[in-house]
Amino acid sequence: MATLDKEALASLDSMRELMDNADCLITQQQVEQALDRMAEQISDDLGDKLPVFYCVMNGGLITTGHLLTRLGFPLEVDYLHATRYRNETRGGELFWRVSPEIPMAGRHVVIVDDILDEGTTLSAILNYCQQAQAASITTAVLVDKRHDRKAVPGLKADYCSLEVADRYVFGFGMDYKGYWRNAPGIFAPKGM
Repeated sequence: MATLDKEALASLDSMRELMDNADCLITQQQVEQALDRMAEQISDDLGDKLPVFYCVMNGGLITTGHLLTRLGFPLEVDYLHATRYRNETRGGELFWRVSPEIPMAGRHVVIVDDILDEGTTLSAILNYCQQAQAASITTAVLVDKRHDRKAVPGLKADYCSLEVADRYVFGFGMDYKGYWRNAPGIFAPKGM
């Protein structure tokens, strides 16, 4: 079995300390209830449209997985990978890693992501979907961050059941420097 070097051990210790001291903003149970509400709304609106759901990687992975199992109608699933964070705590220039494989033209498209923060990434993805001539485009995010710095004034997700204060958050798909996407709930580091 391989052992961790000193740098990795320091990182492991700092990530454990981060979680031990983090504020839990939204519990796992509250997340599950929010996903139930979101699934009900999406089912009512899109259950007869054969939509295609596009997961925004990596953050949208956990939300998408938990959401799709709640939807009792036929749908297709694909993913795309556009990011501004690249394992940092501040967003930079938009970087496209992977474009979707399932064509969007004439399809009812649902973009699923973890959080709507400033919305720069989501705005770019929406523009991409429009250029691809989707029949309709809706967005589903787990969390909307409350602030007035949206890239497009008034930008809101079509389906969103949770809001958080303007703090750096991680868990349930959102990361802290690449770690803790697997945290069972939504957390914020102390002092951030």
